[in-house]
This record gives sequence, C-alpha cells and structure tokens, in this order.
Amino acid sequence: MRVLGIDPGTVVVGYGVIDSEGDEMTLIDCNALTCPRRSPMGERLSYFYNKLSEIISRYQPDVVAVEQPFVAKNPRTALAIGKAQAVAILAAANRGIPTYEYTPTKVKQRVTNYGASSKEQVQEMVKLQLGLAEAPQSSDAADALAVAICHLRELHLSNLLASSEQEPR
Repeated sequence: MRVLGIDPGTVVVGYGVIDSEGDEMTLIDCNALTCPRRSPMGERLSYFYNKLSEIISRYQPDVVAVEQPFVAKNPRTALAIGKAQAVAILAAANRGIPTYEYTPTKVKQRVTNYGASSKEQVQEMVKLQLGLAEAPQSSDAADALAVAICHLRELHLSNLLASSEQEPR
C-alpha cells in the first residue's frame, strides 16, 4: 500500500510518501512545499493544490492521510490551516483517492506511543521506523511522514481487531 501523508499549512505544506508491505515501511519521497508568506491566501492555496495534484499524479498513492489543524492555540490559525487541509483533501478526491484525517495527538500516539510527544521525538521515531540514517531536514516533511505512519498503524490495528472478532470463541 502506498500512503501520501500531508501536514497542511498556509505557508508550508509537508508531504511524505511511504510504501508498506506487511510490517515493512519504505520511504519513497518527502519534502516541503513553500510559498511566500506575503502572497495572497488564494494564490497560496492554488499553488498547494497544483503541487499536491502533481505529487499525487507522480506517486499514485492508494490513500492520502492528512493531519487536522490543532485548534487550542489560535482559532484563526486553525481556520486558515483548515483551508490548506481542504485543498489537500480536494486534490485527492479529484483523483478518486480516499482520504483519512488524524489529529496531531493521534499521530503522536501512533508514532511515538505518547500523545504529547515533542517534534524532536516524532522526528526521531520517524527516522527509526523508516530505517533512515537521519531524520528528514524539514520538520514539515517529518510530520507528513508521521501522518502516513499513523495511517498505516491505524489500519494495522483495525485489521487486528477485525480478525480477533471473527475468531470463534
């Protein structure tokens, strides 16, 4: 299964592509898309949509996993990030690719086993779980990979639960 993880933002959008077979995960690509901070929101969203559409066409993911905005700090920021999240979902939906959304706490829980992990802890666990020599340079790309890993962990857990419910008692 190929998963495209996306960490949405209004100036930087991280993405990460992972292939999974059984328990093995392989990094395919990751990076961050950046727009000038002063450009109008519409231009930034259009840029992100077009770039994400190119990435989807290039890597042909089976699913897209997107991190949901964190609301507690600043509701205005969360609403703005929600626009970038919607652009990511739209880029996938226009190609008929299912999308899944995960809260930052859920991502941290699935990647580090602790829902309040620091960015550095998440980056280190992404590095370890993907067998990388070093963590991705961009924290946004590392976060996107964490979202993809979270989706794979959720899928694995769902499959385990489904198979245990089918076993005779």
